[in-house]
Amino acid sequence: MDNHSALVAAMIRHEQNCPERVHHFLAVHGFARAIGQLEGLDAATQLRLETAAIVHDIGIRPSLERYGDAAGPHQEAEGPPVARPMLEQLGYEQSVVERVCFLISRHHTYTGVDGMDWQILLEADFLVNAAAPSVSREAVRSFCDKVFITGAGKQFLRELFWD
Repeated sequence: MDNHSALVAAMIRHEQNCPERVHHFLAVHGFARAIGQLEGLDAATQLRLETAAIVHDIGIRPSLERYGDAAGPHQEAEGPPVARPMLEQLGYEQSVVERVCFLISRHHTYTGVDGMDWQILLEADFLVNAAAPSVSREAVRSFCDKVFITGAGKQFLRELFWD
């Protein structure tokens, strides 16, 4: 089931009063969608990827409330328990819910990547985060060399950040 519009609406409610996080997940979703399509993902993997891209940072708010920060490991721990009921209420199949929760729990983990949905989520998230003024061009190139594997992701990174 592709219920992305309803999921976006639910995430906007979840991120109420934080337009920066809404803009972030919408941008990550846009990159993930494009990379997945350009890489020729099958429909099931594309669905899981796009769903995960929308909710990947759902753990930020509970992390801030519980720990006072949004560190990656805290987001990975706090996100799935919030995402699961949201996805189930919107009617996502259980297999999609399980994989999306797995991806949320590893969206800051760059080792052990076991699927293109996880790989592309990492790439899409970095494409958005790399635009921050604090991220050096050297860091972008290093991350590209160490993490990016898709042709589309590498092309986007080069076209956005290479001189």
